[in-house]
Formats: sequence, structure tokens, C-alpha cells
Amino acid sequence: MKTSITRRVTFSAGHRLYNSAFDDAKNRRIFGDCANPNGHGHNYILEVTVTGEIDPETGMVINLKDMKRIITEQVIAKVDHKNLNLDVDFMQGVIPTTENVAHQIWEILDRAFGEGLLENIVLHESENNRVKITR
Repeated sequence: MKTSITRRVTFSAGHRLYNSAFDDAKNRRIFGDCANPNGHGHNYILEVTVTGEIDPETGMVINLKDMKRIITEQVIAKVDHKNLNLDVDFMQGVIPTTENVAHQIWEILDRAFGEGLLENIVLHESENNRVKITR
């Protein structure tokens, strides 16, 4: 029987939504206020779920301490209080929409957890907007 466990973490980051191939008018038309040249920020919530068999020796799918460490080292330390456009290596050349940020985080965590443990992630950009990626 498979069991899922979810860890919730938060981070704050700024970004600007724009496509360098577009002029300012087209960026404003597509991205609205989010194309502000000075950017804007969000307090993100990231929910990470792993699924697997419970280890009979530990009673765990994964040690929550290990899960927290992986998420913190691989993602949070790189994005918290950063500008996603300028400061985050894995976002270079990527328009930092919530969808794209979530996809980049998925790729990183899927490799870090290995063995197909990552089941889904949910990235909340605000109380009204979120993206869910599922295996």
C-alpha cells in the first residue's frame, strides 16, 4: 500500500513577468502590472508530497527531517528573498510565471528525492493563485 506525506514550506521572492522578445507595450498588454520594470513580490507557499511504501524498520515513507533538508537545500535556500529573474540560477532565461517556477522546482526535487518518490507539488503564489504538478 502506498502512503503519501506532505511538507509545507514558505518563501518570499520577487519577479518581473516579461518576454525580452516583446516590446514594453506588448509586455504590458500580456502581463499587465506584473510587467512592472521594478518587479513585484509574493509570499509563496510550497507543498511537496512524496509517495511510497512505509519502511517497516522506521515506520516512515521518508524521514521528515531529510525531506525538510532536501527542500531547503535544493530550493528554498536558492529562492528565499531573491529576485527570480536575476538571482536564481535555475530560473535564468525562464519567464518566472508561477507555472514555470513550479516546473523548475519539480525538476530539481524529482532528481533530489529520486526513486520516483515525488508525487506532486503545489505552489501557491497568493491566496487566490496556485499551480499543481503531479507525476
